[in-house]
Amino acid sequence: MTPGRIVAWTYLGIVVLVTLFPFYWILRTALSNNYKLATHPSSPLPVGFTWGAFERALGIASTAQAQAQGGSGASLDIPLYLRNSLIYASVQTVLIVLFSAAAAYAFSRLHWRGRNLVFGVLISALMVPGVFTLLPNFVFVKDVGLNNTFAGLILPGGLFQAFTLFFLRQFMLGLSNEIEEAAIIDGAGPLRIFLRVVLPMSSAPIATVSLLMFVNAWNDYMWPLLVTNSPATEPLTLALGVFKQSSPQAAPDWAGLMAAALIAALPMLLLFIAFGRRIVNSIGFSGIK
Repeated sequence: MTPGRIVAWTYLGIVVLVTLFPFYWILRTALSNNYKLATHPSSPLPVGFTWGAFERALGIASTAQAQAQGGSGASLDIPLYLRNSLIYASVQTVLIVLFSAAAAYAFSRLHWRGRNLVFGVLISALMVPGVFTLLPNFVFVKDVGLNNTFAGLILPGGLFQAFTLFFLRQFMLGLSNEIEEAAIIDGAGPLRIFLRVVLPMSSAPIATVSLLMFVNAWNDYMWPLLVTNSPATEPLTLALGVFKQSSPQAAPDWAGLMAAALIAALPMLLLFIAFGRRIVNSIGFSGIK
């Protein structure tokens, strides 16, 4: 093995370790007794190994058992908050992908006056930090009475995403014209071509942006924090914050919080393991450098 390859593999190994270490530390904390964590805070192994943190996060442990292990006695209604996160992430993802795919088709396959100008204006949204739009969107949602509703959570971010539009347009620009021309000869209109030809041919990038948008919505914290404080609509990310603040002791229930965070992150980790290769391949096919 050449010195260059040794350096490359060493660098790659360091990057992998740095990336995975936070997940290991979360797991180590989740498997520890919350009372004993303070006695050995730097121990690389679980301190007073126990599954109690997961039992507290899932609401299985009794109040007495939870407090005996350093917990607050609080628990999470995991099924309810998982349902809320699933509704929020799924519906928003469907809306984003649907509108972005339709717009990408219009900007890549149809020819109309001002197309490039309009596209440039829309893509300029990529240069606007998301935090700048939080307050206007919040005022709008409040004025129309959509606080504490799934509509208020979903609609502001579900109608337009500049990155998704750009990503899909880049892919559709490279689609074969011959297939589209054959469909036109057969009498197909723009809508039928979009639904029957372009969408099936764009399944790989659509799957990729769907996964990315789903993960983004699943992990969203700031926007739900602004527009909802009802358990009926709060996603799991907000529930974790409530769980952290529910401890009456001086120190939070870090073990229980890490266990709840692992439960919340597990679906996303499984998705990335299953579809990580598709994401990389689709980014290459899209022409993004």
